[in-house]
Amino acid sequence: MRLVILESPFAGDEQYHIEYARLCVRDSLLRGEAPLASHLLYSQPTILDDSVPEERNMGIAAGLFWGAMADASVVYTDLGISQGMALGIA
Repeated sequence: MRLVILESPFAGDEQYHIEYARLCVRDSLLRGEAPLASHLLYSQPTILDDSVPEERNMGIAAGLFWGAMADASVVYTDLGISQGMALGIA
């Protein structure tokens, strides 16, 4: 399996984007990849609060750190590219 970091939108309609990201994780797994969607992991209740800028930035930084160790960054663009995704892509 190749290690991949997933990029999909999160800000805005969070519940819709969470469901979409879960589908992205499933798609990646079915392709034989080992995905990490840090925005799903770090934004869970009691972990980090995405509405608090310092905590959002902490989650983005942690995701970027893991992404640097991945074999690939997989970008799901069906819903467009958010600012957070753009950071991950760069």
